Amino acid sequence: MLKSIHIGRYTTKAEDFRKLVEFFAAIGFGRVATDQSADRSAVLSAPLGLLSVNTLPPKYAPEVIDRLKDVARLVVLEVTNPDDVLAIAQKMKLKVLADSISDSNRRSFSLELPGDIIVTVHGEPDLPVPATEGGFDAKGKRFAIVVSRFNAFITERLLVGALDGLRRAGATENKIQAVRVPGSFEIPSAARTLAETRKYDAIICLGCLLRGDTAHYDVIVNEVTRGIGQSAQETGVPHAFGVLTCDTLEQAIDRAGLKMGNKGFDAALAAVEMVNLGKAVGGPRSSVVGKSKTTKQRQHSSKTKSER
Repeated sequence: MLKSIHIGRYTTKAEDFRKLVEFFAAIGFGRVATDQSADRSAVLSAPLGLLSVNTLPPKYAPEVIDRLKDVARLVVLEVTNPDDVLAIAQKMKLKVLADSISDSNRRSFSLELPGDIIVTVHGEPDLPVPATEGGFDAKGKRFAIVVSRFNAFITERLLVGALDGLRRAGATENKIQAVRVPGSFEIPSAARTLAETRKYDAIICLGCLLRGDTAHYDVIVNEVTRGIGQSAQETGVPHAFGVLTCDTLEQAIDRAGLKMGNKGFDAALAAVEMVNLGKAVGGPRSSVVGKSKTTKQRQHSSKTKSER
């Protein structure tokens, strides 16, 4: 009984063979391993193979029918992203014989490939998956900004950018609390303390670390990143990461208001979005936060255990 179907196409030129394989691989065909020379033969597989037996319908454009003197030259492909496939074909400078879009947004086009092969591609564009996002409305929300004094030339610019971002989103001055710490290493501790007060909807962390000649930079970067992430996860309060980790002062300046924008501004908007996302997904943040013990509660618990 039937085991598989294999439809062969042949070219007389090596460059035509390579171009065919390149095109089919680019649009999603998988290459099956065989014992034949890879530069002379390629067996390609698709997720689903069908055998279609038809009479030639009048819907084909005259340009296509004219080239189908031998109908066996035709290959029909159904894809989920016809626009992307057409873009690949155009990039490879393949000849487009016909192109049409139906009222239902179904696209169909035909290509002339090397080796006198005609490929008709049809399908509908992928529909975007519905996604829940947080908005950028900061009205009525409270924010704490932890900013490092070390490298103040940069961090003060980040602070200005963060304040600008919050104001543009609708936050008022009496809802914003700025806290300065000696350096970036102290940011996670301060952020954790502020988060545990339950007074703030989000914490914005701003600092600047510049690579030096020792391993000190790598140690601090890892600890600051880990500490901020751990504080956010364990308290349930969103933390925005606005700590620059740069090789040179020039890179930091670019990210504090010049070529790369202001990362303080970006961190502020990220904080606003995450606060609104928490409300949009419907999971009450208070129940998450409630599971986290404050510093005093952890100390008390530890002391109680030690006294047993």
